[in-house]
Amino acid sequence: MKQFITTGILLLFLSACNSPKTDKIDLAGEWTVVLDSTDVGIQEQWTNTAFDQNIQLPGTTDDAELGVANTLEARLEKPQLTYLTRKYAYLGAAWYSREINVPSNWKDKEYILKLERVIWKTQVWIDGQEIPMGNNSLIAPHYFDLSTYLLAGKTQRITILVDNRKQLDMSVDNLAHSYTNHTQIIWNGIIGEISVEALPAVRIANIQTIPNIASQTVLVKLHLINHTDKAVEADLSLMASLKGDSKMLEAKHQVIGIEKGSSTATIEYAMGEDCKWWSEFQPAVYQLEAKLATKGQMESRRSVDFGMRKFSREGSVLTINDKPLFLRGTLECNIFPLTGHPPMDKEGWEKVFVTAKAWGLNHLRFHSWCPPKAAFEVADEMGFYLQIELPAWYLTVGADDKTTNFLYAEAQRIIEEYGNHPSFCMWSLGNELQGDMSVLSKLMNHLKNEDPRHLYTTTSFTFEKGHGNWPEAGDDFFITQWTNKGWVRGQGVFNSESPTFDKDYVKSIEGMTVPLITHEIGQYAVYPNLDEIDKYTGVLQALNFLAIESDLESKGMLDKAADYTMASGKLAAILYKEEIERALKTAGISGFQLLDLHDFPGQGTALVGLLDAFWDSKGIITDKEFSQFSAPVVPLLRFAKAAYVNQERFIASLDVSNFSDEDLSNKSIKWTFFNGDKIFASGNAKVNIKMGYNHQLHQMDVDLSQINQASKLRVEVELEDTPYKNQWNIWVYPQHNTAPVFGEVKYTRHLKEALELLAKGHKVLLNPDWKKIKGIEGKFVPVFWSPVHFPKQAGTMGLLCDPAHKALASFPTDMHTDWQWWDLNINSTTMIVDSIVGGKAIVEMIDNFTNNRKLASLYEGSIGKGKLIVASFDLSTKLDQRPVAKQMLLSLLEYMNSTAFAPTEIRNPESLSKHVLQQHENKAKESVRSIY
Repeated sequence: MKQFITTGILLLFLSACNSPKTDKIDLAGEWTVVLDSTDVGIQEQWTNTAFDQNIQLPGTTDDAELGVANTLEARLEKPQLTYLTRKYAYLGAAWYSREINVPSNWKDKEYILKLERVIWKTQVWIDGQEIPMGNNSLIAPHYFDLSTYLLAGKTQRITILVDNRKQLDMSVDNLAHSYTNHTQIIWNGIIGEISVEALPAVRIANIQTIPNIASQTVLVKLHLINHTDKAVEADLSLMASLKGDSKMLEAKHQVIGIEKGSSTATIEYAMGEDCKWWSEFQPAVYQLEAKLATKGQMESRRSVDFGMRKFSREGSVLTINDKPLFLRGTLECNIFPLTGHPPMDKEGWEKVFVTAKAWGLNHLRFHSWCPPKAAFEVADEMGFYLQIELPAWYLTVGADDKTTNFLYAEAQRIIEEYGNHPSFCMWSLGNELQGDMSVLSKLMNHLKNEDPRHLYTTTSFTFEKGHGNWPEAGDDFFITQWTNKGWVRGQGVFNSESPTFDKDYVKSIEGMTVPLITHEIGQYAVYPNLDEIDKYTGVLQALNFLAIESDLESKGMLDKAADYTMASGKLAAILYKEEIERALKTAGISGFQLLDLHDFPGQGTALVGLLDAFWDSKGIITDKEFSQFSAPVVPLLRFAKAAYVNQERFIASLDVSNFSDEDLSNKSIKWTFFNGDKIFASGNAKVNIKMGYNHQLHQMDVDLSQINQASKLRVEVELEDTPYKNQWNIWVYPQHNTAPVFGEVKYTRHLKEALELLAKGHKVLLNPDWKKIKGIEGKFVPVFWSPVHFPKQAGTMGLLCDPAHKALASFPTDMHTDWQWWDLNINSTTMIVDSIVGGKAIVEMIDNFTNNRKLASLYEGSIGKGKLIVASFDLSTKLDQRPVAKQMLLSLLEYMNSTAFAPTEIRNPESLSKHVLQQHENKAKESVRSIY
């Protein structure tokens, strides 16, 4: 059996698309199936008792509850924590069969079977007779020519073998999203359209459209088939119309000669002076209909959607129709937890794109897979720029010729099936590919010659030594998380550098000659939302969520779960905002790709989204709030830091990122400082905002001396008479020039001394040297990606506190981590307080879901006659240079010297020395890259 479909034969099969529905048999419905994991095969009795199990197709064996039933229980271990659990799993050959009745009026026609999407390999029999060529694709329909096997007017049996076993090693650890159980599952079945179509012997097999906005024309390339015994002459007509508009453009007619076999014809079609160009701002989709009339043959018709657009680049700037473009994107990793496979209809994809648009995005990257036709159709209509990838994520590129040949074949199928869609703008050969990079370069150059409508890159980042930090030769764009000059995403910045909002990545991309897209930015883990459990009503069980819920319940912590989700989610949202704004502030960066706006259920339960796996909001932040900093136009503010003292001035540069489709002239830009609900300061200016990044349009200079108590201020900036606005928080503390007044409070860094003072009935603030106590490394950022997938990292997920607690009365904070906490978190060790009986955490640190320990950096309790607060962040070093730490100390002292300080008893004080504050020489903080 031949393993790959040649281009010519593929065109034969593609002619089955978009022909009159009266000449098509829909094979959706009830089939019978036999599972054959040991490859016994079906050699006899093709028509009766061999097939005794019914199944609905389109569908999967998971839908039909066939295969091996799950026996795993909800436990905090692998594989339960690795990904969602299939209720029924099947891997191997499955034989699907049913009867088919070919109409008697289908004589003298050719019959093409279409199976829209399958994993991975198919073979077909008619009445027990094998069709000699099988199919092998993960991203395109499987087509079979049944012309010499089906008989008009006769009832026959069609049998389809589907084998979902791994055919080639191009999905490392089965992580590529075309072949994986981490997001999509490795299902067996057939989804999408299943049909047999009758076609004339002379026909249009495929149409490719190449738009030219300069000349307002489209070059139409027709692939023609003539299966008669001689060359023929045919009348060809082309006519285009704007979808949604009944008006037709002028038709073009031409008589052409068609040789026997396969041939091509190329015709230029004029779109007219009123032609509309496709973009996110005007997603104008045209339909081109081609008709081929040949004497003695049924008329052949074919229609395709296309758009008049030019997706290109000018140096290091992406452009759409010669205007600068900035991609605001997220990944789509084949995550559909009810079915375990992608939707095959437009309705299923509308939820994805409508939600993404509401959250300010204009771009999706399909990570290591290519979606079905319905996804492109919705993206076309909504004006989304898509990045498609070959179904590849592996580390041995070039080592196996069969795999390389398969990638060439899959690429050709992508061109033929999806290449016309205007939303199909960018093409990467796979995710984080490694191996012989020259093999990828050769494939990329081949594709550039085959299809110039897209921009290409060899790989979406790579860890291959000597590569990945600068574009490969021939790349049209470059996707990376760092260059040879520095990071271009916050993973390498936000924890290691004190918060500053006047930085960008300009130095990291100096000399870049192609557009740079930041790779998979974010990956900030959010604590699981246990309310999501009830949503899993399909083929997958959320054993990971159930195990976490059970663990929390057993530890008496279940009531904390919702707060953990909200607090960790708020921190993630704050970090995503700064990730995006730094990219926007960097002239030369052309976009970002989030990982992810929504949750990733695999790779160790990587719940990094502000939305869940169903594209529903977790309630952490609204789409309107998010789209303030993710929109075509974003007001930006450059300022030095998050925390100020009131003897300083707030100085900021007001910038605007304008990637709309026009300059914004003579616009009024207004800024307002709020202290609570009261306006503290305001101003405005008239500015001209060109397309692209606009730096230093206006400067703010605000005197902070009027702020007499510790306050959180909010700065709002808006472009008047537009929907565009943005906001930031800063914290202002009074300048304290004298040493803190301890009053009744005894301060010590030593537990032994603290216990002696407590025994005498004193109030004690115990602030041990954080570098010498056992615990968890203090961090500002939360878990990266997943604590299961990357276990070599400090595993906390931000803080949780009660802002109304009297200990924080003079330390303004929300219930979650914000930028003012950076200094305290970095200069700390998180205490593990599981062993303490009694007392209470004032500031909790949220543990990752694999451990669910009780953690704290600020804890209170009474011991004997004394009262204690333990603070495991540094409240003693260089306080004159650390206003946040000084303000925290002052707030704690105010509380401890008041009557409100009445903590509950710690009933086992020995736990402090045995467990919580055990002496330990902490090792140096690990580097950011060490988790890999």
